[in-house]
Amino acid sequence: MKNVKLYDTTLRDGSQAEGVSYSVMDKIRIAEELDKVGIHFIEGGWPGSNPKDREFFLKISRSKLKNSQIAAFSMTRRPNISASEDSNLKALLKSNAQVITIVGKTWDFHVTEVLKSSLDENLSMIEDTISFLTKKGFLVFYDAEHFFDAYQANKDYALKTLDAACSGGAKAICLCDTNGGFLTSQIYSMTKEIKNKIADTEIDLGIHCHNDAGIAIANSLAAVEAGANIVQGTINGYGERCGNADLIPIIANLKIKLKTNCISGENLKQLTHLSHFVSEISNMRVKSEQPFVGDSAFAHKGGMHINAIMKNPLTYEHIDPLLVGNHRRILVSELGGKTGILLRAKDLSYDLSKEDPQTKKILKLVQSLEHKGYQFEAAEASFQILMKKALRKYKKFFDLEGFKVVIEKRSSDKITSEAVIKLKVKGVKEHTAAEGDGPVNALDNALRKALKDFYPTLAKMHLSDFKVRVLEEKAGTAAKVRVLIQSQDEKDIWNTIGVHENIIEASWQALVDSVEYKLLKDNQ
Repeated sequence: MKNVKLYDTTLRDGSQAEGVSYSVMDKIRIAEELDKVGIHFIEGGWPGSNPKDREFFLKISRSKLKNSQIAAFSMTRRPNISASEDSNLKALLKSNAQVITIVGKTWDFHVTEVLKSSLDENLSMIEDTISFLTKKGFLVFYDAEHFFDAYQANKDYALKTLDAACSGGAKAICLCDTNGGFLTSQIYSMTKEIKNKIADTEIDLGIHCHNDAGIAIANSLAAVEAGANIVQGTINGYGERCGNADLIPIIANLKIKLKTNCISGENLKQLTHLSHFVSEISNMRVKSEQPFVGDSAFAHKGGMHINAIMKNPLTYEHIDPLLVGNHRRILVSELGGKTGILLRAKDLSYDLSKEDPQTKKILKLVQSLEHKGYQFEAAEASFQILMKKALRKYKKFFDLEGFKVVIEKRSSDKITSEAVIKLKVKGVKEHTAAEGDGPVNALDNALRKALKDFYPTLAKMHLSDFKVRVLEEKAGTAAKVRVLIQSQDEKDIWNTIGVHENIIEASWQALVDSVEYKLLKDNQ
């Protein structure tokens, strides 16, 4: 098996994604999860650029990582000074990092237009910097910035920059598609040429792709097939512009499809958890459609697909989802037929058959509701409640007597929302009010305030996402809307749905399902 090392740059390149900002503790938590999965190198940041990264390197050196080496990032020395005088390089010496990754100019166009230096001085900068750090005892990697542009524009000079890095003592050379614009065939052929040139050396060859052409994953895998044995990327593909190569599908493809020795099969099962964990810490939406680890990656909706899957999963699944810690989902919709209903019933421990009148009843109910705008594949918690009601297994936790929502704009221009709600819970009448950031938040606060003494576990759940979609745009303000609410507690995440012409009523339906689902699972 070919050995491939994984180099994660989520904490540096990934943090440059729009909307992503990590605290020091965020970075430490992510690094510890990467270590658990067996990532070989974790690039923690640029200690010479900001206090946060310097603090990270200080604190992560106290963590007892078992599998990963921490890498610090920096650039070559500045023109016309010695490496020992460069402030960025001085910061590296204090970083406690085990690996130093130096990025240098490989493209002559960048040397003259951006660096404003001579081509010979750039070569000296590369060699001097790496030599200075290797003599200090560091393992040094060289990131050849814009390598593929450089190699295409001026092959001789691009190769001289790599020679300079090797002469300085670089342990690895990483070829960077910094602008993310090269095609897979180009990446393969150029990587192959460089691999042949260093074949007789002990220098490792890396690949670092950006996703501006939408093919960073394919380009990274092609580079491995061409001879690269280090792959750089970020979790979930976070990064500047269109992002970096997504390490999640790269790892899965390396391990399962290319049969490389990158992480263990046991650690591979942690991929789904790792992807979702980093999404949460990054405050980014979990991509349902993400290959291998997304909620929809092994979800089946069409009746023909579901029928085939139940006979043999290989009919519509390219791998066993358990290999990457994911699971198969059978979606319930008007397209799924009775098979989808039966499988969902089985998940809930209900023994139905295709001939059972209850099966036909539930299918007709689903078809009728979806015709009105419901969409249960996106709201499985609401479907479970629907099924329990249809099978008369539903337990009612409270009765609504009425609610009122008031939205007020005050002289300070601040808009406030207040919800007043009347419930009957276990024979007791509850009448309460609460404010919120908006009408739905106010309703949520009022509902849980009324129920908290009867059902204390509701304090452990909260709404984590809220989506509204207009279903009949031509109807204008009288159109139906579909509201999807995502809720979570310390263990689970679930989704509920409501549909109505009135957005408050649609939200209320989804909100009630969310609360009742929490109570149902807590009282099983």
